[in-house]
Amino acid sequence: MAASAHSFPVLERLLSANAQWASDVEQVEPGFFERGAKGQSPKVLWIGCSDSRVPESVVTAAKPGDIFVHRNIANQFHLHDDSALSVATYAIAAVGVEHVVIVGHTHCGGAAATHTAALNDDLAVPPLGSDAPINRWLAPLVKLAGEVIASKPTADPLKELVYANVKAQVANLAQSGPVVDAWKQGKSLHIHGWVYDLATGKLEDLGISQGGP
Repeated sequence: MAASAHSFPVLERLLSANAQWASDVEQVEPGFFERGAKGQSPKVLWIGCSDSRVPESVVTAAKPGDIFVHRNIANQFHLHDDSALSVATYAIAAVGVEHVVIVGHTHCGGAAATHTAALNDDLAVPPLGSDAPINRWLAPLVKLAGEVIASKPTADPLKELVYANVKAQVANLAQSGPVVDAWKQGKSLHIHGWVYDLATGKLEDLGISQGGP
């Protein structure tokens, strides 16, 4: 027998909170949702981690319509990933974003798993098998973790990996078709790398921005 989401307390809480939020927003800013339904024009594309502790709109105090979003495990931007490429293409070519931000975060589970795999000289993230989709997804990060380990960082090696990962994904993004095409066309488009600190709730700009004009 089919069940309603209202049958589950955790989902009922979300639905109830949503109804209250929508009512509060409409009371404070009448017509907000009606205007939003007519279209969007965010200037920022956020490419971040799927981690539940890094909700982009919450940590930036942004409103619906402010940020175009793509999230995945360990904030990757693979040059062969049709999902990420589709999001970037649509955001840049159709929506008109002017800034793309790759956002990593401290205490990242994906980074921790790949760091452990690299320490064990294993391409598979334990305890999953090598044929698991997440292992194919994280394979480049395992390789990067090995490079970070080989560099013998003196501080926090996991944090070093989080930062190195953001820098690597910004480099990937800079050579992706949507970004290269935009720059060739002279569009105002900048890409950036940030890290969110779970312990402080603050974003750090890594100072690796690229773009123009």
